[in-house]
Amino acid sequence: MIPPLDRIPPEVVSVTDYEPLARERMEPAAWAYLAGGAADEITLRENRAAFDRVKLSPRVLNPLAGGHTRVTLCGRVFEHPVLVAPMAYHGVAHPEGERATALGASAARAGLIVSAQAGVALEEIATQAGAGWWLQLYPYPDRVFLERLVRRAEAAGCEALVVTVDAPVNGVRHREWRAGFRLPAGIEAVNLRGLAMPAARPAPVGQSPLLGTELAATAATWADFAWLRSVTRLPIWVKGVLAADDACRALSEGADGVIVSNHGGRTLDTLPATLEVLPEIVDAVAGRAPVLLDGGVRRGTDVFKAIALGARAVLVGRPVLHGLAAAGAPGVAHVLHLLRAELEATMALCGCATLEAVTRERIREGKRSG
Repeated sequence: MIPPLDRIPPEVVSVTDYEPLARERMEPAAWAYLAGGAADEITLRENRAAFDRVKLSPRVLNPLAGGHTRVTLCGRVFEHPVLVAPMAYHGVAHPEGERATALGASAARAGLIVSAQAGVALEEIATQAGAGWWLQLYPYPDRVFLERLVRRAEAAGCEALVVTVDAPVNGVRHREWRAGFRLPAGIEAVNLRGLAMPAARPAPVGQSPLLGTELAATAATWADFAWLRSVTRLPIWVKGVLAADDACRALSEGADGVIVSNHGGRTLDTLPATLEVLPEIVDAVAGRAPVLLDGGVRRGTDVFKAIALGARAVLVGRPVLHGLAAAGAPGVAHVLHLLRAELEATMALCGCATLEAVTRERIREGKRSG
């Protein structure tokens, strides 16, 4: 395999420039795991296409003095509204894994959401994370283990929990399956050692593959979320919301924020793009809690559009791993810096000195062709 870059070429000027550099440095099966989506990957493509349908509506001759991109989330002021999304097994992309990702995010002054399926211990990641870090987890049925994991996160300085609720079972990831992806030797979810989970077993033809199994029987419910809310004082975000009534229910159950996400198109295909459903969720929440958006962000204009439609910040996933695979921590930092730079340019050219000025009047919402 081609080794990671020791310097970033000057022709790398956008986050999409990192994708081919990453692909040539990863095994084909690992690339299928990182890049693939569920089934026919319609949702994967729609996440990106939705941004292209929205156009900008700038205003001219507005003052820009004193401009900035700061945003406050969970009591912490972030320098910009671009956070690293939770993603499992960064070691598949680069030998340093989450260590390098955390270092790059810290250099770019970006918020970091650490996956429970990280290949590096929480405590070690925490030493590299500079702008505040959150822990993503699933509502695992093993409550004893889950509470112990939350206590570890609290002790390590975690500032919020992100509970992923849209994947009670794995998605149908055909590209990944066709490539025969398996985790490489030495890569595992080290923070989940000892977690008791029901095993997924192949079902013979004629028997229920899923719904009649223990895996389905132990799937989490709102009662499990309520229990988690009762055992920690950390802010809790609910990630994986695509319906207004679910967003409202999350707040009524004690969530501190909502993340509009379709799991990057990796769980259920033909879901709508997250940008498409963002406005209705923002309207339903009605300012009671912040709403973030995850999925499809590749440009600073994308960040601007999400903010205009009501998101307080965005999560960026695959592009971060592209930067990681291509150039380690410097690649991660550069990806995040490029998005921030493009966002600031978009704000200036649209006459917005701060994120508060980025409103729905600054965009024209597009329609699907056909």
